[in-house]
Amino acid sequence: MNTTIAIAGALDRAERHSPFLRHLIDRNRDLVDILASGDCQGALTHARARAAEEGNVARAMRIERNGYALALAIGDLAGVFPLETVVSELSALADRTLDRAIRTAIAERTPGAGPDGFAALALGKHGSSELNYSSDIDPILIFDPETLPHSSREEPVEAAARIARRVVQLMQERDADGYVFRVDLRLRPSSEVTPPALPVEAALSYYESSALPWERAAFIRSRAAAGDKALGQYFLDAIRPFVWRRGLDYGAIAEIRGISRRIRDHHAQGQKLGPGYDLKRGRGGIREVEFYAQIHQMIYGGRETPLRTPATLDALAALADAGRIDPQDASDLAEAYRLYRTIEHRLQMVDDQQTHSLPKDAAALDGVAKLHGLESGAALINLLDGPIARVGRIYDGLDDEAETQERNVSHDSARLETWLAEAGFPDPATAQVRITKWRDGSVRAVRTDAAREALERVLPSLLTAIGQSPDPQQALNRLDDVIIRLPSALNLFRLLDARPALARLLGDILSHAPVLAELLGRRPDLLDGLIDQTALELPPALDVLIAECGRTERGADYQQLLDSVRVTVNERRFALGVQIVEGAQDPLDVANGYARVAEAAIEILASRTVAEFEEAHGRVPDSELLIIGLGRLGGGALTNASDLDVIYVFTGDYAAESDGKKPLGAVHYYNRLAQRITGALSVPTAAGPLYEVDTRLRPSGAQGPLTVSLDAFERYQREDAWTWEHMALTRARLVFGSKAGRAQVMKVVANVLSAPRDADVLLADAIKMRADMAMHKPPCGPLDVKLIPGGLVDLEFCVHVAQLRYGEGLNPALRQAIGALADKGRLPKGLDAAHALLVRMLVTLRLVSPSCDYPDDATKALVARACRTENWDALLDAYAAARQSVLDCWHHVFGEPRESE
Repeated sequence: MNTTIAIAGALDRAERHSPFLRHLIDRNRDLVDILASGDCQGALTHARARAAEEGNVARAMRIERNGYALALAIGDLAGVFPLETVVSELSALADRTLDRAIRTAIAERTPGAGPDGFAALALGKHGSSELNYSSDIDPILIFDPETLPHSSREEPVEAAARIARRVVQLMQERDADGYVFRVDLRLRPSSEVTPPALPVEAALSYYESSALPWERAAFIRSRAAAGDKALGQYFLDAIRPFVWRRGLDYGAIAEIRGISRRIRDHHAQGQKLGPGYDLKRGRGGIREVEFYAQIHQMIYGGRETPLRTPATLDALAALADAGRIDPQDASDLAEAYRLYRTIEHRLQMVDDQQTHSLPKDAAALDGVAKLHGLESGAALINLLDGPIARVGRIYDGLDDEAETQERNVSHDSARLETWLAEAGFPDPATAQVRITKWRDGSVRAVRTDAAREALERVLPSLLTAIGQSPDPQQALNRLDDVIIRLPSALNLFRLLDARPALARLLGDILSHAPVLAELLGRRPDLLDGLIDQTALELPPALDVLIAECGRTERGADYQQLLDSVRVTVNERRFALGVQIVEGAQDPLDVANGYARVAEAAIEILASRTVAEFEEAHGRVPDSELLIIGLGRLGGGALTNASDLDVIYVFTGDYAAESDGKKPLGAVHYYNRLAQRITGALSVPTAAGPLYEVDTRLRPSGAQGPLTVSLDAFERYQREDAWTWEHMALTRARLVFGSKAGRAQVMKVVANVLSAPRDADVLLADAIKMRADMAMHKPPCGPLDVKLIPGGLVDLEFCVHVAQLRYGEGLNPALRQAIGALADKGRLPKGLDAAHALLVRMLVTLRLVSPSCDYPDDATKALVARACRTENWDALLDAYAAARQSVLDCWHHVFGEPRESE
C-alpha cells in the first residue's frame, strides 16, 4: 500500500478510536503535516529538534515525549515502523531523557558538574531496548561516593538520594504537557528500606552474596543507560559472573518457573482468551515468551556468550541458531511475540495507560480492534487465538519435562522398602537404609533444609530412573559415594529436578562406569555438560574446538584461562565417556575425539603460556618452540585415562638470546617455557586436574634437558637413539607450532625413520624389549587388551618394526599404517579388524572395568555392543580371534612365535 495512504488511514483510526492520540493530533499539527506527507522518520527528527529549542528542561523532555508518542504511534499503525523500530526508539527516548534528568539534577545542586559518579542501570524491557508504548521504566540508580559531585556540607549518600528524587520528579511529574516516563525504583535491593540510589560497592556486595535467583535473572536484560555509563558498565562487568554462571544454580530456573506459575494463579481471571484476557500475564502470553527465552539463556548462557543477548527476539534467534531450542518453536514464539507487543501497544495508545488486558466491555474491545485495522473485537480474539495456543503449549513443555510422579516416597521404612522393590531394586532393604541416611541429616551434603527439600522433590523420579537402570544396586551405591563426597548436594538435586532425563542417564553412568562415577563424586557439575542432546555428539573440528575451549570472559587473566580450559575440556572428556555408555558413538571415533580435545587444550594453553612468557623475556629471534605428540596422542586415538606423551624442541640458533626486558639464552629460555607449558597442562587448579604429561621419550630420557634444539634432536636421533626410541618416533605428530616449524620437524623425523638399518639388529632389539616389558609389566587381568599376549602392544611392535625395516607405512595413525603395510605385503591382511576390536575394547574397558577384570553381567552387554558384537560370548570369541591374528602377525614379522605365547 502507498505509504501516504496508509498514514492517512492510521491518522483517521487514531482520531476515531484513541482519545490520547486525538489529543496529541490536536496539539501537534506541525507533526501531523509531516506525517501526512509520508515522512514518519522526519516527524521523529522534527520532534527532537522542536524539543531542543525549549529552554525549560522539564518542558523540553515532555514536548519530545509527546512528539515521539504521536509519530511512533502513527508510523506503527500505518505499518511503516516495525515493532523493533518502535520499541528501540522508545527505549532510546528513555535513555536520552533519563540522562538529561540526571545531568539536570546534578547541575542544579552543583553548577558546572557533569554526571560523574551517578549512573542509571536499565532493567527489564528498558534494559533490552524493548519498551512498551506506555511503559514504566525500572532503573537501578547507583553512585560512587568518591566521584559524585556534592557540597562539602552533605554526605554523598544524602546527595545521591536527593539527586535520585529530583530525577524521578523530572521524569514522571505531570503538568499541562503530561509526563515523560513513570519511574519505578523498586527493583533495587530491599527497596522498602534502602535509599533510592545505592553506593556501587554496597550494591556489588549484595548481588555477589545475597541476591535472590530472580534478582540475578533480572540482569539478563540490563545495560548502563544514562549518567556515568562507565560506572554503570563497571558494575555490570563485576556482577556478570554471578548472573551468567557456568555451574548453573538450577534453583534460579525453578524460581523463574515458579514466578510464572504464581502469575498464572494470581491472574486466573485473565488466563483464558476472550474479553479481559491479560496479554502480558495470561497463559500463552508475553511473559511466557520472555520467560521461555530467559530460562534457556540461564541454562546455556553461562557457557555460550552469544546467547546473552538481552532482547527477546534476538535471544530466540540466538538460541535457535545454537541448536538450544527448536527452530520452529523459536519462529512461532517470535511471530507471537511481535503480534502480542503490537496489540499491547494498541491497548496503551487508547488512553496512554500501562494496561495489558483486553477490555471486558464489548464496545471498548471493538475500538481497540478497529484501531488496529480489524472489523471487530471478535476478529481480534480470532487473530490471537492460534498464537496463544502455540505459545502456551511450548511453554507448558518446560513443565512436562519436569513432571515427577505424584506419589511421594514414603518415610515409613516398610512402605519405602515396598516402593523400592516395585521400582526395581533387587535389595530394597539395603537401598532403604541408604536413602534414610540421606534423609536423617547424617550426610553432610544433605544437612540443610534447602538440600533436604530438593532431595524430596527429586527422589521419586531419581529412584524410578535408577530402579530401571541395568544395575540399580550398583548405581545407588555409587550415587551414595558421590553424595558423601559433596560439600552440598543441593545443586545436584536441583539439576536432576530441572532436567529429569538426566536421572536416567545418571543411572546408566553409575551402573556401568566407575571411572565416570568417581569423577562425578569430585565434580558433580560435570553433569551440567549433559543437559542437551549435543552432549552425545562427537567434538567438532579442531579449529572450532579451539575457539570453544579458549573462550573466556573478556579480560580474563592467565589463571582464569587455566580454569576455563579445565572446565570445558573435562566436560568434553566426560561427555565422550558417556557417549560410550549410552552407545551413541563408536569407541574408535570417541578415541579420536579424546585426542582432538587434548590437542585443542595444548594449542590454547601453549599459545597463552608463550604469550605470557614473551611479555617478560621477549622472543628468541628466528626461533620457536614446537611440541611433538607421540604414542596415542601422536596417533590421534586416546583413551579417557591416557597421558600425553610429548617432546619439546626449538628451532633456530641454540646460542641465541631473547630480546625482552629479562633476556635469557635460548636453551634456558625454552626449558623454562616448556616447564610452564607442562605445568599449564598438568597442574591441578581450583577447576580440577587436566592431563598427566609424560616427557620421558625426549632425547636422553628423564636425565636429559626438557627441551632441545632441532639440530640437537636430529643429531641425537641419527647417532645415539635406541631402537625403541625410533619405534616411538613412528607415531610422531606435531601438535603445536607454526606450519613452517612443523614442516622442519617432520622432515627430520621422516629422514630418521626412512634411513637404512640392520634388520637383524632391529628384530633382536625389538624381541628383547618386548620380553623385558612382559617381565616388568605383565597384564593386570584377562581383559588387559594392551599388555596381554596378542594384545595392542604386540600389534604395535609388529607395525613399528615393519615401518622401520622397510621405511614404508610411516603414518602416525596406527590404523592407516596397518592398511598401508598390509597393501604392500609387509603385514598380513585382515589385521585392521583385530586392531579395531582391540582399540574398541581398550577405550570402553578403561571406563567400565579399569581393573581389567570381567565386568558385571549388566555391563557385559554394554561392552559387547560398543565392540560391535552380538553379545558377551561373541565378544570373547572375537577377542580370542583378534589375539590370534596378532600372534600370527608377530610370527610373520619376527620369524618366530611370541616368547610368552
